[in-house]
Amino acid sequence: MFRNLSQKWFLEKSFTQCKKIFYYNFHRQTLHTSATLFEVNKEISQKNSIDQKRFKNLSKNGPSLNDFISSESVIPNYSVSTPDIPYIQNIDACNQRVYFAIYGCQMNVNDAEIIWSILKAHGYKKVEKLEEANIILLVTCSIRDNAEQKIWNKLENLNIIRKKKKHTVKIGLLGCMAERLKTKILERGRLVDVIAGPDSYKDLPRLLSVPDEETAVNTILSFDETYADILPIRLNPDCTSAFVSITRGCNNMCTYCIVPFTRGRERSRPIDSIVNEIQSLSEDGVKEVTLLGQNVNSYRDTSESKFYVANDVETHLAKGFKTVYKNKIGGRRFSDLLDKVSLINPEMRIRFTSPHPKDFPDEVLQLIAERSNICKKIHLPAQSGNSDILERMRRGYTREAYLDLVYHIRGIIPNIYLSSDFIAGFCGETEEEFQDTLSLIQLVKYNKAFLFSYSMREKTTAHRRYKDDVEPSVKQERLGRMISLYNSIAEKLNKLQIGQLQLVLIEGVSKRSNEYFQGKNDGDIRVLIPTIGIPTDKYSDVKKPIQSGDYVVVEICNANMCTLTGVPLYHSSITEFASSSVL
Repeated sequence: MFRNLSQKWFLEKSFTQCKKIFYYNFHRQTLHTSATLFEVNKEISQKNSIDQKRFKNLSKNGPSLNDFISSESVIPNYSVSTPDIPYIQNIDACNQRVYFAIYGCQMNVNDAEIIWSILKAHGYKKVEKLEEANIILLVTCSIRDNAEQKIWNKLENLNIIRKKKKHTVKIGLLGCMAERLKTKILERGRLVDVIAGPDSYKDLPRLLSVPDEETAVNTILSFDETYADILPIRLNPDCTSAFVSITRGCNNMCTYCIVPFTRGRERSRPIDSIVNEIQSLSEDGVKEVTLLGQNVNSYRDTSESKFYVANDVETHLAKGFKTVYKNKIGGRRFSDLLDKVSLINPEMRIRFTSPHPKDFPDEVLQLIAERSNICKKIHLPAQSGNSDILERMRRGYTREAYLDLVYHIRGIIPNIYLSSDFIAGFCGETEEEFQDTLSLIQLVKYNKAFLFSYSMREKTTAHRRYKDDVEPSVKQERLGRMISLYNSIAEKLNKLQIGQLQLVLIEGVSKRSNEYFQGKNDGDIRVLIPTIGIPTDKYSDVKKPIQSGDYVVVEICNANMCTLTGVPLYHSSITEFASSSVL
């Protein structure tokens, strides 16, 4: 920002004054509460011996940002080590021990891995037991009131525990709840020591270094932060699957949803960064990757101008779909990303969540149909089956448009598994409107569904415009009917799979019994098989044990509403199983 100012302006100002202006404007929102402008000025005044001739000899283009940031930082005892945030310098954690408590969606799991990568680089140690930690970080969800109540209760319990500790224990509240309730958290007393929003994780080393008597806060949302320069470190390196964030934030502004206010505007991570991370995961033996985003299939990488120009066309929505924001122009799209990612390793399964129904061009559907390692499962969140409710929710489609999309998807991918989200008791929902939701569930027949009663969130459009006028007892009763209907449909769909041969990715030993392995089929349905040795391939007599990360062909022999049980036949691979299925 400084290069655009004239040289004359800078030469008229002293180097100290310019430094003061820069420091105050750039850091005023991230200084911890004990810092004051007086203290900043005091530190600056001690630097007045800096040779001002250096400043006068700057080129005609004027000084750059680097001219105001040196190893002799305004913040004492630090040296520049993080290019993105130069005021976070070589902060040594002195082997402090961190415990992660993760709540909510898969995005929070990935966020925790980003946080761990940042902290590990500064010398922090991760522990698996709460009692061993002197730093406890809660990565939180704010999508529903129940999720927040769990966190409030957890904070109360943690503060009781830490009062009994002989050593100092810091508690950090991170993520969506920190972003949404930063003021209310501070009003409830000293429950936490650090409050950091989803775009502030790079600042955590500084926030954690703030003196114990202060509460450190950074909840500034970003227009461009995607953590593309951070390679996440998996919290469970032995796991066969991994999550990879490709977008952050959301532009849809559904009236019930808090995400745009806690995670900010939608922005996409560059394709090359995503491909490099997945390539690294493949080399580490990961067998399944899930691409993550609040609206994952609206992905648009405009980081390289040559692709922006080459694809300088507007997104065209299918008939019956609309948005509240201007359609995107240019860049590489989700189909381009899906194409590149699926080619990294044909033996690595690719999944993605959560998409929006409006962003399903045929290019994406054709890729899913053609590539054997892109799972034949689509999450298609409906939220309601009534067009009037969908309009009030600002979902951007009608019941009829949604059903047309379902029929279109099944026309291209006949063996597709579908899952969805539904909300019971949204503002003003009548019994007749709710019946439309039940009938949609009955018509589509979802293999999986995530069902909730409506929870009003402050700051949302619904909070400003509508009344939460459906009685809690009615919400729960409707939720119960949704669950009952879905369970009966899911059980029938699962029992239809009895007798099928399915390729199952083994995740590990079942939590309930050491005599069974647990895995997932292509449709993300849990499959249990006995722990026995099986042939190395379809035509071999040589047997070998089943291990985590193996692909196994399983004959399904039993099913209930959430689990399939089968007999393992032989070891295989994605390409081998796909070839044999075609024959």
